[in-house]
Amino acid sequence: MSVDNVRAFFSSNNLPYEIREFDTSTETVELAAQALGVEPALIAKTMALKLKDRNVLVVTKGVARIDNKKFKQVFQVKAKMMSPEEVLEMTGHPVGGVCPFGLKQEFEIYLDKSLKLFEKVYPAAGSKNSCIEITPQALLEITGAGWVDVCK
Repeated sequence: MSVDNVRAFFSSNNLPYEIREFDTSTETVELAAQALGVEPALIAKTMALKLKDRNVLVVTKGVARIDNKKFKQVFQVKAKMMSPEEVLEMTGHPVGGVCPFGLKQEFEIYLDKSLKLFEKVYPAAGSKNSCIEITPQALLEITGAGWVDVCK
């Protein structure tokens, strides 16, 4: 189970994050915001994208959309989403539960600067009904990510 991989990641790295699991789905930004009782922007949306020579994860605020021009300036290629099957195969997490923790394969991870607007955000935790609460700075440090500006 993917959430177990996230739990193991936190445990093996001595990270104190509590995985919150819900009886309802949190697989979309709207559903996650509703379950948590927060505004949709606070949901940290993780997107799995294919580049020519590698795959990356980009984490953005919940209501952000990729700006193709900015993305191409940063990565030198157009953004292309992975299929749900590719996402599950490569990350170990289903679409709706993708997060930058407990990954099946190594990924370059990037955080969009849109996350800097918030004191805390809520990324998924490996399943379609889980999340954690974390600061953007801690998310950066834990994942070894870099900041990018790729959203509208």
